[in-house]
Amino acid sequence: MSDDIDIRIVGRAGRITLNRPDALNALSWDMCLRIEAALDEWTGDDAVALLVIDAVGDKAFCAGGDIAELFATGTAGDFAYGRRFWADEYRMNAKLFNFPKPVISLMQGFTMGGGVGVGCHGSHRVVCETSQIAMPEAGIGLIPDVGGSLLLARAPGRLGEYLGVTCDRMGPGDAIHAEFADYYIPRDRWPDLIAELSETGDWEAVDRAAETAPDSPLKEAQAQIDRLFSGETLRDILVDLNHHDGAVRDKAMKAIGRNSPLAMACAVEIIHRVRLRDSIEAALEQEYRYTYRAMEDGDFLEGIRAAIIDKDRTPTWKHDAPEAPGPAEVSRMLLPLGGEGLRL
Repeated sequence: MSDDIDIRIVGRAGRITLNRPDALNALSWDMCLRIEAALDEWTGDDAVALLVIDAVGDKAFCAGGDIAELFATGTAGDFAYGRRFWADEYRMNAKLFNFPKPVISLMQGFTMGGGVGVGCHGSHRVVCETSQIAMPEAGIGLIPDVGGSLLLARAPGRLGEYLGVTCDRMGPGDAIHAEFADYYIPRDRWPDLIAELSETGDWEAVDRAAETAPDSPLKEAQAQIDRLFSGETLRDILVDLNHHDGAVRDKAMKAIGRNSPLAMACAVEIIHRVRLRDSIEAALEQEYRYTYRAMEDGDFLEGIRAAIIDKDRTPTWKHDAPEAPGPAEVSRMLLPLGGEGLRL
């Protein structure tokens, strides 16, 4: 049992505190399993009126998953380790999404990837002046996962496609506009809010503490994003981008040029599929089809090498251009897994 996460009951609140500030509170496999165990225990515990999820440190709520071990095992040819990790993490994400009591998450600093799966599936998602939320997976050869594809599918207009393909970061105003968060409360007010929640079990304290959110640049750019990212495939989106100009287009093209073509193409397809089915279970199922194959057939290991291991920031993707992946390749990465499929 490690000290990376502190799980306890304080008054009327089930408390989950991520406690790896030196690692930006990156989510380990053990942390996922311990969160799941707490959710199972507290679901039927009448003494627990609500959950409060927070994190130690100023830099990050949770900047993602702990992927060093995934790289080590994957490069050794052990793909089973990653598949088990993702399956267990996704099961926890589904239980958190479906938890029958209010879940208040307080997300300072970076909330990315796996952190979104812990912080953005609750009923009362709080951001502050330092919050930066993103789904940056395409930059390391993965697709937006941990149920993030459902959040992207539900975002207004075509923000989901834009955020999933470009990995753009959202400040507090953007996060609320994109429906990754619900409330803006300055960070210095969080201790008193947590104390009140713990003492009373009254989740309406969050509503009472909320303040007007900062402006959202994404809201201002919404019409342009909707026009540029309405294509059915990544190739269609690229056609639209190449026939327009402006700051939104230029920023998007710069980001697209850095990311894994295969991951981006599959991200667009997954978002569209999930938008039609609109459930956390459907989202996680589609995501797992990709992550199951990500090490062996995708760009994930190369993406981790370039970003985390060698840190040269020059990945050699399987495709040399964003428009290169064709429909057959996308479909192959997202085929049903049969008996190996995700079990929630």
